[in-house]
Amino acid sequence: MPDFISIDDPADPRIEAYRDIRERDLVGRRGLFVAEGETVLRVLAGQQRHRPLSVLIAPKRRLKLEPILQTLPDDLPVYLADQPVLDAIAGFELHRGILAIAERAPAVAANDLLATLGERALVMALSGIGNHDNMGGLFRNAAAFGVDAVLLDGACCDPLYRKAIRVSVGGVLTVPFATAQGDMVETLLRHGLEPVALSPAGETALHRFVPLSRVALLLGAEGPGLPAEVLARCRTVSIPMAGGFDSLNVATTSGIALHHLRTAAS
Repeated sequence: MPDFISIDDPADPRIEAYRDIRERDLVGRRGLFVAEGETVLRVLAGQQRHRPLSVLIAPKRRLKLEPILQTLPDDLPVYLADQPVLDAIAGFELHRGILAIAERAPAVAANDLLATLGERALVMALSGIGNHDNMGGLFRNAAAFGVDAVLLDGACCDPLYRKAIRVSVGGVLTVPFATAQGDMVETLLRHGLEPVALSPAGETALHRFVPLSRVALLLGAEGPGLPAEVLARCRTVSIPMAGGFDSLNVATTSGIALHHLRTAAS
């Protein structure tokens, strides 16, 4: 059972890692990240990739969280702070009343991650996704549809940013990901993955597309989308829409496409 420790001073050095969360989100956490909310805490406690270091909760949450907290290491501190103290520590009104600090898993090279995939594989490859809400939504869909790995380019935002983790309802913590170095399409092809790119001008309607057993779905940022040179090297598909409208939110798009790729290949 974890060690429960009461905190009544927002300046207590033991909760330094939780102080002024939003400001620290902007500058990074040197190998650590913040998990927020009951659902994310449950996922964090149940996975083996990232190591939880401590939890900070309002005392009123303790009873409900007891089954989750009991699964955490015995030497892990669980700090209890009344809501006004909790809000002062975080720097804003923390309605969920649940935070955790965890250590990031060591980064994995893209080639090493892709080399672990089996004969049937579904990969999501992201280019220029800079919005944390979209990143969280993309990982939520990746987890929901059994994506085996997510590949990011260097222009993507950090999936382990607090808001992205929250929007993903913990999906970011369970789906393996890596940042590609160099040409992403070449990396996918090298590992025997068929690169499929979504575009309003795609050559094949998604519902008519039959994927190979190893496929990678490429998605770009809203607005610019994927570069023309990337589209030229991929099989392009489109999602037919009502006249006068040709775009969807990238996370919504991923859900539609991943569902098709997963079910069409099964």
